Amino acid sequence: MKFNTTIPKSLKPFYQKELLDYQSEYLEGNLNQAWKHLERAHIIGQKYPYAHSYVHWKMLQFGFKIKSGKEILGQIPRLIFGGVKSFVGKIPVGNPGGANVPPLKPFPIEPELMSIFEKAAVSSQY
Repeated sequence: MKFNTTIPKSLKPFYQKELLDYQSEYLEGNLNQAWKHLERAHIIGQKYPYAHSYVHWKMLQFGFKIKSGKEILGQIPRLIFGGVKSFVGKIPVGNPGGANVPPLKPFPIEPELMSIFEKAAVSSQY
């Protein structure tokens, strides 16, 4: 089985929009909304090693910014192993990626995100 390591062109704009929305909300001081966009970017990009690792990097930075030891300590192993798990096709589909959830637990994907996968004509599954 061959795995994609790069996010498909059809999905990339949705992933990038979540990251841009994260940045906007963060700069406005809307930290809860900013975090939600990081979680959405995580779900969209978690099948693809670079995209997956990048979101964990942003989550780690966010943890430092809000001075959350739990988030910082939770993101370090996710940053190290998340991209590897994407590469070998062992991701917990729908997991939002934060330290507040078990790292290997799959979650249902909300309908709005499922419609993004459908519009991009890619599966959220391996």
